[in-house]
Amino acid sequence: MRRTWWIYLIAVLGLVAVAAPFVWMLLGSFKTQGELLRVPPTWLPQAPTTQNYDDLFNKANFPRYFLNSTLVALVVTAGNLAFCSMIGYALAKLRFKGRNALFVLVLATLMVPGMVTFVPLFVFVTNAGLANSYPGLILPFLVSPFGVFLMRQFFSGLPDDLMDAGRVDGTSELGIFARIMLPLTRPALATLGILTFLGSWNNFLWPLVIAQTEDKYTLPVALALYSTGQNAQNFGLLMAGAVVVVVPVLVMFLVFQRHVTKGIAITGLK
Repeated sequence: MRRTWWIYLIAVLGLVAVAAPFVWMLLGSFKTQGELLRVPPTWLPQAPTTQNYDDLFNKANFPRYFLNSTLVALVVTAGNLAFCSMIGYALAKLRFKGRNALFVLVLATLMVPGMVTFVPLFVFVTNAGLANSYPGLILPFLVSPFGVFLMRQFFSGLPDDLMDAGRVDGTSELGIFARIMLPLTRPALATLGILTFLGSWNNFLWPLVIAQTEDKYTLPVALALYSTGQNAQNFGLLMAGAVVVVVPVLVMFLVFQRHVTKGIAITGLK
């Protein structure tokens, strides 16, 4: 214990460094503008107020932005769970010509930075008439190479005897996938679902260029707009908006982090 005290000290310091900005943001969202500008600053609000949140939700279309982020994140997550699991199962368990080449292609796309394909994807979506629409926000992210790789690796670790037993019992191939194999991949599905939801919820650049009217803005885009113009100095409003963006995904991650850790660990072992 005496030899490892410095490890605990470093861990505590790291925790404080990571958590302090979030705590400051949360407490600051309940402060008045004058208290936020006070020197020296105070941690705890001396006169707590919810005025920043009242202004936030009564301002422009903020509830609509929240609904847009929720809709896009849920649909993208559902699409990844469905399609990535299907493709992963096919690459892991089905025998067809070109299977290995297709898997290599998936691995190759993992190595390509997203910014390389950003402009071609934007041009394609725009030419397809999907700019400033929900399909334009959703369709490019319904399947991810990482999701396919994750599910393929997990399916590869499941014994083929389960499939053979299902075929002997007369179960169709779709039934084998949906009723036998898919329920065994819950840790991987939980991991993929959480990571996909977090990525979609926090996505900023794509909604910024695709959403051209305010009724299609998501929370990160709306919050960025609130940080310019007449609201640039309204720090309480900005902190309240940041809390609304961060807290849902933070709570979700804390609740399901056990599944994330388990899914990644098991997939890595396989």
